[in-house]
Amino acid sequence: MPNIQIDFILLSTAMHSIFKNNLVLPILFILSTSFISNNTIKTFDSTYIDLDYIVSSEAYVEIPNYVFLINDYTGFKELLGFKESSGRYNRVNKFGFMGKYQFNLNTLKMYKINDSSYFINNAKLQERVFLINVKRNKWILRKDIKWFVGTVINGTKISESGIIAAAHLAGPGNVKKYLRSGGKDDKKDAFGTSISKYIKYFKNFDLSMVEAIRKPKV
Repeated sequence: MPNIQIDFILLSTAMHSIFKNNLVLPILFILSTSFISNNTIKTFDSTYIDLDYIVSSEAYVEIPNYVFLINDYTGFKELLGFKESSGRYNRVNKFGFMGKYQFNLNTLKMYKINDSSYFINNAKLQERVFLINVKRNKWILRKDIKWFVGTVINGTKISESGIIAAAHLAGPGNVKKYLRSGGKDDKKDAFGTSISKYIKYFKNFDLSMVEAIRKPKV
């Protein structure tokens, strides 16, 4: 019985063509083979391979580019930064909010930062300010986090990360009002984004590694 040797290079090329061009049945696909018998090699002429197929009219198929975030502090800040500015450190909106996390100058002055140009051009400083702002908001909202996490307001189960994200949007004072009013006092920012939307959008991130500090420093 003769041994059969398969030309895997040709096979690989043909299979690549099938998947790349979205080939549709019927396909007449003949493998190029070589037969070894009595020490004599006989090679099949591959010029007689007949590939009968239909190519999709879609010349380019876009492959989605997904980013998967872990539900921890890093995932939280990256999602919020993308939501605020598409992750751009040099972004300044029409209301003067700046950087990846869209801080206003009044908030920056609270942390002794008065030079907006320096802030815009310093990614490390922006990340640091975001972290200490989360620490401060966790301290201010520590009682509300204890009282309301796990409860349901406006159809959303309240989480610590949702509360902290909403505090970034509207300030911790307005988040207190929202929670303590049972969701009736639902403030919105200048673009119409509500506290309730941020509480829902940023729920269930684990921020336990971030310590609540009353007066954090840069």
